[in-house]
Amino acid sequence: MPLRVSAISFLNPAPLLYNFEHEPTASTLRAHYEIHYTTPANCARELHTGVADLGLIPIAELTPDLAIVPGCTIASLQEVRSILLLVKNPGHLPTAEALRNVRTIATDSASRSSTAYAHILFERFLQTRPAFMQHAADAIEMLARSDAALLIGDPALLARENRLQIEAQLETIQPETPLLWLDLAALWRQHTGLPWVAAVWAVRPESLPLAGLTPGQLEADLTASRDAGRAHIPDLVREWVPRLPVAPETIHTYLTRNIHYSLDDNCVRAIELFRSLAAELRILPAMPQLNLLPRAITG
Repeated sequence: MPLRVSAISFLNPAPLLYNFEHEPTASTLRAHYEIHYTTPANCARELHTGVADLGLIPIAELTPDLAIVPGCTIASLQEVRSILLLVKNPGHLPTAEALRNVRTIATDSASRSSTAYAHILFERFLQTRPAFMQHAADAIEMLARSDAALLIGDPALLARENRLQIEAQLETIQPETPLLWLDLAALWRQHTGLPWVAAVWAVRPESLPLAGLTPGQLEADLTASRDAGRAHIPDLVREWVPRLPVAPETIHTYLTRNIHYSLDDNCVRAIELFRSLAAELRILPAMPQLNLLPRAITG
């Protein structure tokens, strides 16, 4: 029985999935893995409900019964570009002051983690409590109703690509209202000194024997796919240019400089801090210890 894999249909995981989508490895991997694509939030939902066995899920969706597969992640060491906080700044205030004046935030519901990061930014680091409201990922409509907008994934990249048009549209409905274009990963780094981590591979450990996989083989397959993806970035850029209307150079930079794909010690510490702060603010349930796959299997 192949491992049922729930993956994210965004640009950023493309290198992680390279071997699963390209020959000669894709045919071989299909003996053990069956992949389908969805949103980050739905990825987690499928994993929690048992519809999927392995998922690339937001770190806000980790639970003690799911094991993190070591090796791979979607993270950023500086700016990520695809988690975009747009803040109206009619008073032309410095960034920190403009952020403290935010009372309402429209959020894209695609990722629970990004919304939790925003809660932590405002409630822990800025000591304010703005109201969060879910909204479809449309920058102008979000800003027409709120002081700020949080865009996630490909919609954030597209917004950056169309910055002049967005600012011109906002000017027609709210004159003399400049926008701050802020990178949520950079703000997290500024306040913590740690990487921003979005997602990890998480598995239901009991599903591995049914798929004929050991923990070591799962980690090896996922890591090899990531390494192959990083070695074929020009190919991925060519594949994604027709799918995402942004410049090829933007896609290349995003995959090589904005996204960090290795789950190193600093990324683990960042996840631990994120979960600790989110629990302290009662945004997410407490999770005292991360459940890494070898530990989950061997006890």
